[in-house]
Amino acid sequence: MQANGAGQGQNQELACLSAAQNGESSSTEEAHSNGLIPSNNNGNNVNNNNGAPSGGDPGAPASSAAAASGSEMGATLKKKKRLSQSEEDVIRLIGQHLHGLGLNQTVDLLMQESGCRLEHPAATKFRNHVMEGEWDKAENDLNELKSLMHSPNAIVRMKFLLLQQKYLEYLEDGKVLEALQVLRGELTPLKYNTDRIHLLSGYLMCSHAEDLRAKAEWEGKGTASRSKLLDKLQTYLPPSVMLPPRRLQTLLRQAVELQRDRCLYHNTKLDGSLDSVSLLIDHVCSRKQFPCYTQQILTEHCNEVWFCKFSNDGTKLATGSKDTTVIIWQVDTETHQLKLLKTLEGHAYGVSYLAWSPDDNYLIACGPDDCSELWLWNVQTGELRTKMSQSHEDSLTSVAWNPDGKRFVTGGQRGQFYQCDLDGNLLDSWEGVRVQCLWCLSDGKTVLASDTHQRIRGYNFEDLTDRNIVQEDHPIMSFTVSKNGRLALLNVATQGVHLWDLQDRVLVRKYQGVTQGFYTIHSCFGGHNEDFIASGSEDHKLYIWHKRSELPIAELTGHTRTVNCVSWNPQVPGMMASASDDGTVRIWGPAPFVDSQDFEEDGSSMNS
Repeated sequence: MQANGAGQGQNQELACLSAAQNGESSSTEEAHSNGLIPSNNNGNNVNNNNGAPSGGDPGAPASSAAAASGSEMGATLKKKKRLSQSEEDVIRLIGQHLHGLGLNQTVDLLMQESGCRLEHPAATKFRNHVMEGEWDKAENDLNELKSLMHSPNAIVRMKFLLLQQKYLEYLEDGKVLEALQVLRGELTPLKYNTDRIHLLSGYLMCSHAEDLRAKAEWEGKGTASRSKLLDKLQTYLPPSVMLPPRRLQTLLRQAVELQRDRCLYHNTKLDGSLDSVSLLIDHVCSRKQFPCYTQQILTEHCNEVWFCKFSNDGTKLATGSKDTTVIIWQVDTETHQLKLLKTLEGHAYGVSYLAWSPDDNYLIACGPDDCSELWLWNVQTGELRTKMSQSHEDSLTSVAWNPDGKRFVTGGQRGQFYQCDLDGNLLDSWEGVRVQCLWCLSDGKTVLASDTHQRIRGYNFEDLTDRNIVQEDHPIMSFTVSKNGRLALLNVATQGVHLWDLQDRVLVRKYQGVTQGFYTIHSCFGGHNEDFIASGSEDHKLYIWHKRSELPIAELTGHTRTVNCVSWNPQVPGMMASASDDGTVRIWGPAPFVDSQDFEEDGSSMNS
């Protein structure tokens, strides 16, 4: 068979013979460059007689042998099993993909042999007229396509899109009068999308083509804009008439995304390109790529470590301890090892909560219930900017930064709830709210506060309104909110870790495994796209769940007392920190020395 299976003239007969010898179709119909003309073989199969043509003189010319074989094949054709709908769909999808690669002769042969049709002949004609810019012919084609459409209104929309392209191309060519005629005589009478027509009329004032393309956000006359137009037009046609553009790639991409979504350990950035994965194997991530292994143990604190938090840029870790100190650790961006950067001292009651400012320049430290003071540190200089205390009767145990980085809110269980500036000046206060934990939403107005009534309420300091958002049946020891502000993760006394949807105000999931009594334990979202949840536990373990699954995907051991806090590095998805009453901070990461053999043993894809 000749290249791409498309012979011409006398060689066409030889191509048919070769096809017959391989059990292929014997149709001798001239191949069409667009591959869209149906075959006349009706899907019949050829008896290849083990690849040896029966009858005829072996020494005869090839053309004679082909003719003899061809006539014999006509007599021995057997009715092939009719293709199912799904089989026809697959053939059409493959044909479309090959057509997109420019393998048109291969597409012709595929369609002839299968008896399928890539698309309706009227659609093919319409496609060619659009791509060639023959707008009057394309408009006439719509009348032929009308009977094939599900929605009669689609014709008007398609006509509008065609005329819009015609109008813009006239304008780009400087044919203003012709463009004006299209606008007044063809587009306006459609009485469709009048707002768009007003916008289009404004393009008449464009002084040059570049100005037109910029204002219309249009690629200009040519293949690119016409292909884009065809993609829009296709959405109004049934797939039986014209396939959606790049349909096979779309299905493959969806399959890859579904496999990634179902992969419990997938923790790398999603790449929409199919070139980044292998389609020959299923997507599986190895547990060895996940932060389940102790990379480093920080032992500089000399008492219980109550809190840990990575900076927003992921380059630093702050840890607070009962030993009255805060330690700032520097994260090496290459080795992911941490080294001590600064020690901030003088927190007489110990440090039970820390909050980085949005720009990471400042760090606020709070103490336990009997602490009435709050420390605001300049991280760059290590100097104390503000030490705030409104009253010795106060309990300032929690804090949250406003997104503007110029204000923060703080409060405690003795009924204090303040909004302050960076110098500790009181801007606003809310009376009678016993605060357990705080969070500022991205709108810059709403503050979420969990209180002693087992609920989370939203407080607006601008219009002084508040509303109930979450109601639990047991005390909320702590909570954190996802980056998009939609989900809240609660550590609930005696119940464990609960996930709430703040917008719908519903409990989404209760995570199993963790031991939670009345200690304050801080959990976190983490990983790429915040797909994971991690929490400490009173059984000395650290638990990790996939956000969608109630059962833990990892239980990490190593600490010897209660794990009080877990922080996932927001910039390094494979790094976590945990703080424990055993006086240590553990840094968790992937298994060391992971190589290709590890992946093969796990049946995992190297593209994970």
